[in-house]
Amino acid sequence: MSAQLQLFDAREATDRWTVRVSGRARRLSVRVYPGGRVEVIVPRGAAPATVQRFVGKHRQWIDRRIADLSAARGLLDEPRPASVELPALGRRYAVTYRPSALASARAYAVGDGQVVVTGQVEDERAVGTALRRWLETLAHAELGRQLAAIAKECGFQYRRLQIRRQRTRWGSCSASGTISLNVCLLFLDPAVVRYLLIHELCHTRHMNHSQRFWSLVESLEPRYRELDRELLRAWQLVPGWMFA
Repeated sequence: MSAQLQLFDAREATDRWTVRVSGRARRLSVRVYPGGRVEVIVPRGAAPATVQRFVGKHRQWIDRRIADLSAARGLLDEPRPASVELPALGRRYAVTYRPSALASARAYAVGDGQVVVTGQVEDERAVGTALRRWLETLAHAELGRQLAAIAKECGFQYRRLQIRRQRTRWGSCSASGTISLNVCLLFLDPAVVRYLLIHELCHTRHMNHSQRFWSLVESLEPRYRELDRELLRAWQLVPGWMFA
């Protein structure tokens, strides 16, 4: 279908815009990823003209999101970082690379301020995978601790926590009470992270974005509007190797 649709100006690189036909999709949707890549999800059987109208209707929003996210660090920027800054935890880790006979690569913390990556350290993809796995484990412990503390402080209950690495969402809460948090929150300011945790905990009472939901959020975080705007721009703070 992508060859039939003139969704973008010819001056734009076509590898930045993709159209994906999905048998599971029930409606048209669009996603803008860090780096400015745009994906339009199309239900099977949708007419090209319908897709064109949809993109035209949402083009201003798409352009704003591209502007926000295209400043995010490129996917190939510093594929083997010398250090990892985690503002959410107030920590900085120096990264040491130690080649070994391991089939892949593994990352682990040594003390409070150093991470060692061992194994196939010349393989940039393996290094990125190892660092992401280390961060996911760290996020489950540290963000889990923060989430539990805020829940206790504010009188919320949730079923469980899971850590994911998503390209378009910072967090979510299911109807069953499972809260999902993006591992990339580790790269954000602590105040923004706290707001996001409050936001998701409020969904355990209101599974919507109604006035009652926002009133509850505001009672716990009066600066929520400002922090929510910061959250929209925060992809720019995430290093590219997190999405490789």
